[in-house]
Amino acid sequence: MPKETKARATIDNEAAAENTNQEIDSKYRMIIVAAQRSKQLQRGARPRIEIDLQRHKSTRIALEEVQQGKVDFKIIEEQ
Repeated sequence: MPKETKARATIDNEAAAENTNQEIDSKYRMIIVAAQRSKQLQRGARPRIEIDLQRHKSTRIALEEVQQGKVDFKIIEEQ
């Protein structure tokens, strides 16, 4: 019976060369990365895209950043 492997994504605040332009392989992982980025924005992080902060919530900003490839992340395999 194969072992179940879980993966989680963490956002790298420092841009790592190997993660630059890394594509997200599923819509579920994209949501996880965007949710983590949204938490950072709520805690005071500056947006990485130009957007009106008064008109958009942190979740929308985070999702847009992820879709534009502005968020560096690392996938950690857990066993």
